[in-house]
Amino acid sequence: MRTVLRDEPQPAYGDDGSPPVHPGEALPAPRVGDDAVRRPVAARPVAPPPQPAAPPAPLTGAAGQDDLALEQGRRMRKSVQRGIDGAALSHLLVTVPIGLISLGVVTFLSTMVNPVLAMIVPVLWLFSGPLVFQRKVEAAIARRLFGMRRPTPEEAQRLDVVWEQVTRRAGVDRETYELWIQERTELNATAAAGHIVAVTRHAMERLPNSRLAAVLAHELGHHVGGHTWAAMLADWYALPARAAGRAVLALLFLLFRTKHWAGIACGGCLSLMIVQALVMFTFVEGMWWVVLPVAAGPLLIAWLHRRAEFRADAYAVGLGFGEALETVLVAEAQMAAVPGAPQQGPAQSAPGMPPFPQQYQGQQYPGQPYPGQNHLPQPYPPQPYPGHAYVGQPYSAQPYPAQPYPGQPYPVPPGPESLKAAGSGRLVARAAHTNAEARLKNVRLVMSQQIRRSPS
Repeated sequence: MRTVLRDEPQPAYGDDGSPPVHPGEALPAPRVGDDAVRRPVAARPVAPPPQPAAPPAPLTGAAGQDDLALEQGRRMRKSVQRGIDGAALSHLLVTVPIGLISLGVVTFLSTMVNPVLAMIVPVLWLFSGPLVFQRKVEAAIARRLFGMRRPTPEEAQRLDVVWEQVTRRAGVDRETYELWIQERTELNATAAAGHIVAVTRHAMERLPNSRLAAVLAHELGHHVGGHTWAAMLADWYALPARAAGRAVLALLFLLFRTKHWAGIACGGCLSLMIVQALVMFTFVEGMWWVVLPVAAGPLLIAWLHRRAEFRADAYAVGLGFGEALETVLVAEAQMAAVPGAPQQGPAQSAPGMPPFPQQYQGQQYPGQPYPGQNHLPQPYPPQPYPGHAYVGQPYSAQPYPAQPYPGQPYPVPPGPESLKAAGSGRLVARAAHTNAEARLKNVRLVMSQQIRRSPS
């Protein structure tokens, strides 16, 4: 054992004169009286072994469900960027009679002002249609009429990635259209004017990139098919006729609402004159081709809008966004199936608070005033003290508070206006649910047809 220890190399002194340190030996404390305190040599820090990298935290929300396949390579553009399909052309043809009526309204109003204007204003109005497709006019329409805004830098960065993939698959120049944001609580997008594609902020927050691309592809289908510019042009040329019709209806409503014999008589005469003019134009003058489309125009336009939605859905499915669009339509149908109708029952009280009595029309609780009336304090009726033998000593009159719980008003049942609003909300929700269900069936039909056509 001694030989082994003798043969091993002995530890040497340090550079600063410190004594050697044997393995496992503790450092001695410095002695008192030494001229210099010898400091022990610090041991070299030993690096810890490398730890495996922690897995990335799972993403939440729309970014965590991002499964949009990014395509790279050469970009192919189609020679024809947009056109007009059957739905857009039919929409224009249905609106021609209403446009003729609008031309007559503009000519009549110009003649009433100045006969010379009757030769100039109608021509200017006819050539004013293409002005709505100018970029500045479209931006003003998007802000003022549709309540849209430009996307923020973060929103623009995400939209650029998604829009690049959509236009790459469609072979469309991405700079042709502008992306906007619409402040609405719907999983939807909007194609407006001739160069605007708007997506709702709710869709930006809830949808991943794959489903957002499906929604944008649907709106691109509206632009490519000519639905947006045809609908906007038809609405522009039908505006004078619709404004004149609404003015006549408002006048009739005002006359009959006066409840005076003179107003009712004037309203009846005006109604008879309108009916006589319609009969004369339809049967005597033979202009049924004008009257009939105007009467059936709203139904035909609604049906054409449905056809345009089907065409846009088929366009998105053709670009490869069928499954994502189907998921979006399922969510939209579920949201429309349970609309947020206002609560019609008694209001719920706060936790730990007793429920308030419900007030109905024609019934008044003690101490509860009618809305808008002053309340007089009502004393308690004479009651004997409980547990006492003598009867006849009543309580002292104490006022009954009009509001037993401060800050908590009595619930009032909904009036006719709120019930009417709730009924109209249900009708709108039912129409939205029906539309989503019809579009969902159409998307599944188009996808099944693609599967049949694909080579096995």
